[in-house]
Amino acid sequence: MNTIKVSIVGSTGYVGAELVHGFSGHPQVEFKYLTSETFKGKKFSDIYPVFRGVVDNTLVSTEEVSYDVIGKESDLVITALPHGVSSKVVPQLLAAGCRVIDHSGDFRYKDLKTYEKSYKLDHPHPELLEQAVYGLPELYREQIKDCSLAANPGCYPTCSIIPLTPFLKAGLIEKEGIIIDATSGVTGAGRKEKLEYSFCELDESFKPYGTVGHRHNTEINEQLSFQAGDGEGKAVKAAFTPHLAPFKRGMLASIYCRPTAAFADVTGEKVLEVLTKYYENEKFVRVLPKGVMPDVKNVNGSNYIDITGVYDEDTGYIKLFSAQDNLGKGAALQAIQTCNVMFGFPEETGLGTLTRGV
Repeated sequence: MNTIKVSIVGSTGYVGAELVHGFSGHPQVEFKYLTSETFKGKKFSDIYPVFRGVVDNTLVSTEEVSYDVIGKESDLVITALPHGVSSKVVPQLLAAGCRVIDHSGDFRYKDLKTYEKSYKLDHPHPELLEQAVYGLPELYREQIKDCSLAANPGCYPTCSIIPLTPFLKAGLIEKEGIIIDATSGVTGAGRKEKLEYSFCELDESFKPYGTVGHRHNTEINEQLSFQAGDGEGKAVKAAFTPHLAPFKRGMLASIYCRPTAAFADVTGEKVLEVLTKYYENEKFVRVLPKGVMPDVKNVNGSNYIDITGVYDEDTGYIKLFSAQDNLGKGAALQAIQTCNVMFGFPEETGLGTLTRGV
């Protein structure tokens, strides 16, 4: 199998570092450029010493090596840049002839107005919204194979969309009234110095945030609407609330929805059956046995998402649960899965290592 040259733009943030971690064990990948504006000239292993002797590449600034050069000398460039920055950088990379996986929200939407309202930004290249493929392989595998631009999903959308999709596609749950409560580890906030993310502020804390208008809510709703058969992306308006918990990495979602008349004979066993049948051939979606609940500890450091579901007869709600690593299936490792689809590698290549044993 051929080796591809991969560059990571923004390699020293948490997502960038997890990309380096994942790709360092990928037999078909060779790093070309690892960029950092803050740590240019240092070795990657100077910033993350665990990589000494593993990834000692010198970090370069995009002022020293242009995006045009990075694109021309790479088969794939993965951008881990802020929203509003990617929309300016990605077009330069595509023009240079490489393929791109972008981690910002800049190319995740099909509806320009929804993007601009959610991110309060003007998009300089709205024509790329139609070209970009949502980088969730379980749903868009065939489109990803030939795409030049994959928009890596948000972490909260991934853990919400995967458990809900089988029911919406089959018309088994109501499109209105879906409630999603999800909790993220602190790495979801990025690698930054802010008082509210310091140890003393976070230790023993647990709180909701972004309770109205969180930008991932519109991403979730657009994608769930597509899965429900609405090409306009408007049919589903789930109520979404994110929470912050004092662990480094991990994400748990609890989702509440009501069965339609088509699912009038719903039982807990049938809820599990729907999930199991839909994802029976998916390597990284693990439908848990009856009575076993997802736990962030059990997906830490991996590209797996663990899901399950129950039916509450007393309230009439179907309850769905999912757990993933917010840096893994929620971000960087999912991008590696997408890379494998794009370049025709076995999907699990470089993703078989479990970093936590006990």
